[in-house]
Amino acid sequence: MNPFRARPTPISLALQGGGAHGAFTWGVLDALLEDGRFPITAISATSAGAINAVALAHGLCAGGREGARAALANFWTAVAASVSFDGLLVGPADNPGFAPAARLFMHWAQLLSPLQLNPLGLNPLRALLSQQIDFERLRADDAPRLFVAATHANSGRLRIFDNAELSADAVLASACLPSLQRAVVIDGEPWWDGGYSANPALFPLVRSGAHDILIVMLSPLIYAAVPASAEEIRARALEFTFNAAFLREATLLSQSCASARGSLWPYGRLERRLVRLRTHLIDAGEALSGLTRESRLIAHLPFLQSLRDLGRERALRWLAAAAPQVGRQSSADLGALFAPPAGLTGRPAG
Repeated sequence: MNPFRARPTPISLALQGGGAHGAFTWGVLDALLEDGRFPITAISATSAGAINAVALAHGLCAGGREGARAALANFWTAVAASVSFDGLLVGPADNPGFAPAARLFMHWAQLLSPLQLNPLGLNPLRALLSQQIDFERLRADDAPRLFVAATHANSGRLRIFDNAELSADAVLASACLPSLQRAVVIDGEPWWDGGYSANPALFPLVRSGAHDILIVMLSPLIYAAVPASAEEIRARALEFTFNAAFLREATLLSQSCASARGSLWPYGRLERRLVRLRTHLIDAGEALSGLTRESRLIAHLPFLQSLRDLGRERALRWLAAAAPQVGRQSSADLGALFAPPAGLTGRPAG
């Protein structure tokens, strides 16, 4: 063994939610695990990101990197098998939409509450989580650190479920869309999708001691056009709602890092962590921007596999370009990425 061989650089992950679009993150994780240069020690995640996080952590505990790749593939394949889309879809496999009859049903379903649509509260995801994820193992001290976000339905406040509190209910709460599912009740309190309050939360990773944080972002950094139709406006407004907290936190984190680095003597533990923090980004960008919003609800295996392949391609591109910076410096400037556009140039302000 070469004693001078560089040690692997651990990374922490921040995984956004996005329904079926979370299969893009599956592909990103698959490529990172296959590459093997960066052990994953902590994950902060929301909604579909939380599903990826627990499947990844479960696989790592059970069988290392290859176990994690298998766990992710098994879970997403099982998700696709749990719902039949026969006769419901139109369009190509890599960009499907609902057929007119299915779209009409979805329109009318918006007028009903989840209690009216699903009085028995059936959720296939609960069975999949219980069957495929060993939550007791994830609560062990040697499991990757996990931070799963959910939103309190009666106050809008953020709650982070860590390993000690992790359960199938916590993941279901993080992925609970209130227009489609009833609130998930944990210890007598109702919880909705974590995207309303953090998509995902970044500071738990900082406080855990992470030095390199890789954000896997499913939402576009900037949209190509202003929405015109009523449906487009509603969809855009909802997407802004799910990303507002993340954008604020990412901007605050960037400003806090700059302040700590500009200090003559960063004396606190948090300040010292901020000085050493490096940030990285894999952005789905235009790979997902051309998909219809309804495609987030389409867990059809050919579509999921096409998203996985897109995620793998983006991750391989990132590994080729930015991996040498991991452990040395940031490859993504959050302050510049999330600053308001300057005038008509589209360049970040500042």
